[in-house]
Amino acid sequence: MSSSNFTRRGVLRTGAATGAGLALPTIFSGAAWSQGFTNEPTGSTVTLGFNVPQTGPYADEGADELRAYQLAVEHLNGEGDGGMLQTFSSQALDGAGILGKKVEYVTGDTQTKSDAARASAKSMIEKDGAVMITGGSSSGVAVAVQALCQEAGVIFMAGLTHSNDTTGKDKRANGFRHFFNSYMSGAALAPVLANAYGTDRKAYHLTADYNWGYTTEEAIRASTEAMGWETVNAVKTPLTQTDFSSYIAPVLNSGADVLVLNHYGGNMVNSLTNAVQFGLREAQANGKDFEIVVPLYSRLMARGAGENVKGIYGSTNWHWSLPDEGSKAFVQSFGTKYGFPPSQAAHTCYVQTLLYADAVSRAGSFNPCAVVEALEGFEFDGLGNGPTLYRAEDHQCFKDVLVVRGKENPQSEFDLLEIVEITPVEQVTYPVDHPQFAGGALGTCNPGA
Repeated sequence: MSSSNFTRRGVLRTGAATGAGLALPTIFSGAAWSQGFTNEPTGSTVTLGFNVPQTGPYADEGADELRAYQLAVEHLNGEGDGGMLQTFSSQALDGAGILGKKVEYVTGDTQTKSDAARASAKSMIEKDGAVMITGGSSSGVAVAVQALCQEAGVIFMAGLTHSNDTTGKDKRANGFRHFFNSYMSGAALAPVLANAYGTDRKAYHLTADYNWGYTTEEAIRASTEAMGWETVNAVKTPLTQTDFSSYIAPVLNSGADVLVLNHYGGNMVNSLTNAVQFGLREAQANGKDFEIVVPLYSRLMARGAGENVKGIYGSTNWHWSLPDEGSKAFVQSFGTKYGFPPSQAAHTCYVQTLLYADAVSRAGSFNPCAVVEALEGFEFDGLGNGPTLYRAEDHQCFKDVLVVRGKENPQSEFDLLEIVEITPVEQVTYPVDHPQFAGGALGTCNPGA
C-alpha cells in the first residue's frame, strides 16, 4: 500500500535521532572488556540460542520467529541479499559473521510455558554454549528467561513480549526489548477509538490470566477511562482456554457496548470467533452498535480469525506494508525465502538479532557488559518503524506505533489489516517512573564467568 493510505502524525524528536542526523555509533575498545565471561567464543564460530514457542497457543508466532532468525543468520554470514544490513543506519555489520566469527544457532521450544522456556534456555547456555538468548511470544516466558539470562551472565534480546513488566518491574540489565508494550498500545489506540466510537462507551474486558493480560487490561482501561469510557466488568481467562463461549455469553446482558479482548495468538482467534458466533458483531446495546477491540494485533492472528477481524481496531508493532526502505528490504528477503510476508513477530526477532550483532561489532567484544554499554541510549534507523531509541534507563525501544483495522475487502490471505494511523513516538513515550512500570530496578550487567 502507499503511504497516502494512512495518516502519520509526527516523527521522532529525541536528541540527534532524526533521519540522516543520527549520531554516529560509538566504538568501544575490545581490550576494555578482556576479562572472562560466560560462553566466551574462542573458536571460529559463535552460537546464538533461539528459544521460541514451537508448540502451544503461540506456536504460529514461534514458527515465524524461527524463520526470521534463520534469515538473520544467513544475512550475518554473508548469504542471501543482505536484507536490512543494507538499510541499517549503523553500517557496522559486513556479512562476515560477528567479529569475523561465523554465526551458528541452536533452538528450543518454550511451549509458551515459563518453566519449559527457562529449561530450554538453560540447556542452550550450559550445554550448547550460547552467548545470547532470544525469542519467545509470551511475556511470562520473557520475564522468566530474562531473569535466567541475568543470572547466567548472557544477553537476552527479547522476542515478542508486550507486557509492561518486561521493561518495568521485571527489567534486567542483561535484557533488551525492541517490541512495544501495553502502555504504548493504550496511548495509541485511545484517541482512535474515541474518534471512531465516541467517548460515552461501556467496556467489558476479557483478559488472559498472566502478566501480559494484566498490564494490557490496565493500560487500555487507563487510556479509555481517561477519555470517558466506563469499565463495567473485567474477567480473567486461562491461557489454556480454547472455547470462550462461557465467557462471552454474560457480555450480552452486562450493559456493555464494547468488548475488549486482551487475548493474543490462538486465544484471540478463538475468543473473537466465539464473540462473532454469539452475534456481538450485529448486536446493539445502549442505543449503539456493539463494538469489539483487540489491543494487540498480528497478521497471523488476523489470518486465523478470517472475516471476523473486519473493521476491528487494534495496535501492532510493525506491518509488512510499511513503505520505508528497511521494511521493504526485509519483506523482499523474507518473501523470497518463504513465499509469504513476515509477521510482526518475525520482524522484531530479525531486528533483535541484527541489533545484538551490531552492538558486539561496535563494542569489539562479546562481553555482555560491552554489549549493554553499546545498546544503552543507541539511536538508529533503517530497521522499520523509523528512527528508534533504545532507552538506557530501562532498555525499552521507543519508536512509532501502528494502529490497524481489519480490512473490509482484503485482496489476499495476507492482506487482512490496514494501517489507519502511525502514532508518533512522542505520543507513546512515558517517564521511567510511570506508575504502570514501577517496582523494579534495572541493576547492573552480569558478565557471568
